[in-house]
Amino acid sequence: MNRRSALAATIALATVAALGGCATPTIEPPGTTAAQPAIAAPSCATASATLRFDFAGASSARCVIMGEREFSLVISPEHAPPINPSPWYAFRYSSSEPGGITIHLRYLEAHHRYSPKLTRNGKISGLPVTTATDGSSATFLLPAGEGTVSAQPVLATSHYTDVARRLTTRFDGQRLELGRSLDQRPVEGLHFGAADAPRLVVILGRQHPPEVTGAFALEPFLEELLTRLQRDSRLHARYQILAVPLLNPDGVAMGHWRANRGGADLNRDWGPFTQPETRAVRDWLKHLPSATTPVAMLDFHSTQRNLFYVQGDEADAVGEAFLTRWLVGRERQLADYPFTIERRNNNPGSGTAKNWFFERFAIPAYTYEVGDDTDPAATAAAARILAAEFLVALESVETP
Repeated sequence: MNRRSALAATIALATVAALGGCATPTIEPPGTTAAQPAIAAPSCATASATLRFDFAGASSARCVIMGEREFSLVISPEHAPPINPSPWYAFRYSSSEPGGITIHLRYLEAHHRYSPKLTRNGKISGLPVTTATDGSSATFLLPAGEGTVSAQPVLATSHYTDVARRLTTRFDGQRLELGRSLDQRPVEGLHFGAADAPRLVVILGRQHPPEVTGAFALEPFLEELLTRLQRDSRLHARYQILAVPLLNPDGVAMGHWRANRGGADLNRDWGPFTQPETRAVRDWLKHLPSATTPVAMLDFHSTQRNLFYVQGDEADAVGEAFLTRWLVGRERQLADYPFTIERRNNNPGSGTAKNWFFERFAIPAYTYEVGDDTDPAATAAAARILAAEFLVALESVETP
């Protein structure tokens, strides 16, 4: 039995054992077939309440009816064991009678990480939650009516279509299909600046689907960079930008924790390049004109707190100067956005974007991590300030 089959069997046994042996019909976890995406169970319903998993970004949790207005969701990864588990859940609900709905989240291969967010009429609010001492389960109450509940706000693939259209229109950019995912979704790059500009900045996002707070930083960061280039003809002539805000479109659409459709953690595939998403970016870079040189890479993610993973002992004098001029000393200066700087020595073969870009191009290549619960407004404000200072720092260390 392979690892994926073993996980599926474990899920089935754990569901029956943990929930009293009575479960609604469910589906196999994402990634159990090679040719087609998994389809989430259309609903889990009683006479007075319904949970639905029928939208892009919904999780394929196993839903178990515990009572007329009580449900359990078994939250399981697409492959096990996941690296740095990000236990994603997302569903719609509706209730036809007054009174709340009790939801139990039960985790396999993980512990509770994301507090539930309720989206109703376009407004997002947190829900009080009770977590088991060992973190293996969590319980919360939904108000009567209807809404969407998710581990983080849902930014589905359609969101990125809107972002691409808005930014390329405003800043005279190009939408490039760098490649296709395993489920034939486009891996879209946004290219800005003159094709003969000698310096290239690369920006990556959503390698890991649940890490939405990283997207809350990437978009204002990119917008501020583009605003600066638009206003300064000299900078515009010197820099071009390739942004890939949604590197894992299949994983986002399917509600994965970490992996793409191929069951691979994309941020362990830089170097091996076994997956089409990472190959798409690599191949575009291979065709850069010889006069264009990558000068920096930022990869946006989420974790428990705000931090930057930067080069360790291998950083050269230019890299050290850039780090000092961009981030060092700013850790407590941004309103409501304290951060830390963590040096991580390059580990060739580790497969992270940070390490591959440094190894390949010898440039500052940082992982920009945003805290799971960091305020989105503070995240955006800090991102704009950091973007403005990013170009200043680059200019200060670049040879004219």
